[in-house]
Amino acid sequence: MAEVGTGCDKKAPMKTLLSAPEKRFILWLAPKFPMWVSSWQLTMMTVLWSFGVIGFGMLAGQTGNLHWLWASSLMIFLQWFTDCFDGAIGRHRNEGLIKWGFYMDHFLDFVFMCSVFIGWSFLFDGIHNKLMWFMSLGMGCLMVNAFLAFGATNQFKITYLATGPTEMRLYFMLINAAITLFGIGWLEKSLAYIFCAFWLGIVIVIYRTQKRIYALDMEIKRAGKTESHG
Repeated sequence: MAEVGTGCDKKAPMKTLLSAPEKRFILWLAPKFPMWVSSWQLTMMTVLWSFGVIGFGMLAGQTGNLHWLWASSLMIFLQWFTDCFDGAIGRHRNEGLIKWGFYMDHFLDFVFMCSVFIGWSFLFDGIHNKLMWFMSLGMGCLMVNAFLAFGATNQFKITYLATGPTEMRLYFMLINAAITLFGIGWLEKSLAYIFCAFWLGIVIVIYRTQKRIYALDMEIKRAGKTESHG
């Protein structure tokens, strides 16, 4: 995710198991990128990774060869890599793509996350296919929640329930590996429970977000009363 300034730098601290080592890795490698690689190029690579994860999911579903999901996992890994370094390179070189980077980076993150579920949808028929599409909609709800909360609090929070974008991608890759190694039968049997847990998590995130914003409103109200009596 891009960490940018001039109105777009109010990102909440990343508090996950992988956030600290990931940050050290980014700070170490970002200065070593060749000059012909620019931040906007890395950002736009997510378009390619999104088509790839959908395409390989389609191939796995239509051919019945689940090993195509290894290629899907490669797309997820590459999207993590380019997403890590687009903002870091831009800041290191002072490229100036602050607002554009914030907008396009996060918009394409949303596109990619939805693409993962779309790719999986080709593995299933009937109700299971529809559940995948509704889980893609759930990713949209999380993104809308994040941006509306940013508008209300001027702080951009992308880590929820101890899970950030990196952890989410890792979960996706582990699911791909489990499907490839054990087939889709186990997922078909458990998908309804996963679907319910997924949406329960979204409800918890939205509940906590609105509670935090409500508390901010009450703080502002109390501060206004204090000033009026001061």
